[in-house]
Amino acid sequence: MKRSPLLPIFLTVFVDVLGLTLVLPLLPFYALHFGASHLVVGCLAATYAVCQLVSGPILGRISDEVGRKPTLLASQLGTFIGFIVLGQANALWMLFASRIIDGSTAGNLSIAQAYISDSTKPEERTKAFGFIGIVVGTGFLIGPAISGILAKKYGFAAPAYGAAALSALSILLTATMLPNQRPTANGTAPRRSLQFGRFFAQKLPRRRLLEFFAFTASFSTLIGGLALYLHARFDFDVERTGYVYALSGLIGALIQGGLIGRLVRALGEARLSLVGFVAMALGYVFLGAAFTVPVLILLVAVAAFGSAVTRPALTTLLTKSVGPTEQGAVLGVSQSLSGLSQIFGPVIAASLIGAGRLTAYGLVAGGCAIVGAFLVSRSEPSAPADV
Repeated sequence: MKRSPLLPIFLTVFVDVLGLTLVLPLLPFYALHFGASHLVVGCLAATYAVCQLVSGPILGRISDEVGRKPTLLASQLGTFIGFIVLGQANALWMLFASRIIDGSTAGNLSIAQAYISDSTKPEERTKAFGFIGIVVGTGFLIGPAISGILAKKYGFAAPAYGAAALSALSILLTATMLPNQRPTANGTAPRRSLQFGRFFAQKLPRRRLLEFFAFTASFSTLIGGLALYLHARFDFDVERTGYVYALSGLIGALIQGGLIGRLVRALGEARLSLVGFVAMALGYVFLGAAFTVPVLILLVAVAAFGSAVTRPALTTLLTKSVGPTEQGAVLGVSQSLSGLSQIFGPVIAASLIGAGRLTAYGLVAGGCAIVGAFLVSRSEPSAPADV
């Protein structure tokens, strides 16, 4: 019997995410260590996103045409090199160089999602994406906590080298365990450039992409300024910041591990994403009112629930809005939209926090979630059946 590709892709994504989450809470403190201002910290995150904006749809198209496995290997190799440069950094410019290298080959998650779309039936896809959410949540549970401990005990380079080791392991897993797979439909994907015009000219893909963009704009604004917010409001260092990320990852993993399937069956993807957007808005908008750790924990829990259910639901709706040979491309476009939100989100967040406007930071992140809730509420009730 042919081995299912889902187990190795889940393992690969887990190792990739674990490496990413070792670095995520580290970067703002690493940049501050080299004398960066809050705005420069935001620009550091945006640098990665600018490169990802270009690479996302290109890698999606390549994966449609030559197969998922070789494209994923190339993407993982760029991530590995970026982490090595990060570990070697002795000046601020090297942090930027590491993010440019990594961002220029960033496509791991969208390629993995396309792989899952190739291997699952439409009605099973949200559950499969929910497992990806478990993997991501577990990575966020383990990685940031380890990163904070390593950085505090051994310096900022230690988490970067740990992430590089995990990246090398993910390359090995992909090379040895993951079978190559092309889109399953007959025929080949049409030649296309960056795909934005093609998909935005179609009503259903356009609506799904706008919903996904609202989600990533909200989430990127929150994450892009979270470490700086925690430092400014609660005087958290890299270790305690890592624990906050870990809490969010734990909640996400628990929600997606035990509830996502039942929630989809009860509500459908469109209604579930609406619930998620509302939870995100509540969690983010009230950050300005959080002056104690218990209130912070409550808001993190509510927001983590929201993002945990919204992402897989929206991803499923997006893949159902196009044909099988275009799923890699549309996911590449969605990653580019995510990259676009990761350009302005961290810069806006860092600018607001640097100016002491912590309440406005939460309001901007929550406002994007409110826009997403409005967009989803305009969708037809039959949206989960879209094909």
